Amino acid sequence: MEENKLKELLSTNLLPLAFIGDSVHTLFVRDYILKSGNLKLENYHNKSSQYCKASSQAKALEKIIPLLNEDESEIVRRARNAKPKHQAKNASSADYSYATAFEALIGYLYITENKDRLDEILKISIL
Repeated sequence: MEENKLKELLSTNLLPLAFIGDSVHTLFVRDYILKSGNLKLENYHNKSSQYCKASSQAKALEKIIPLLNEDESEIVRRARNAKPKHQAKNASSADYSYATAFEALIGYLYITENKDRLDEILKISIL
């Protein structure tokens, strides 16, 4: 990503990072589930949903917070405090905020093409 566009994105609303981060995380989880065993189609969805729901993403973020560098911590802090236009149906307000922050971090690592760090964080998130 062009440096000026990245700076502009990071200086404004971080919810677009959460948007792309959600997709990246979901794809990672689905790939992990697919490679972990031969399941019926509905079981793939159910197992994937366990990792992708807001409460699970919030727990994943709590695990990785101590491992974050200064820039990553700032992304998480700002995204956690962002005010989305809607609330999740099946999540507490706190879990939803932490899940949004987790997704924004994943989106940030993806957009900045920090593939090694992205892979490290994603692996920790499913342990």
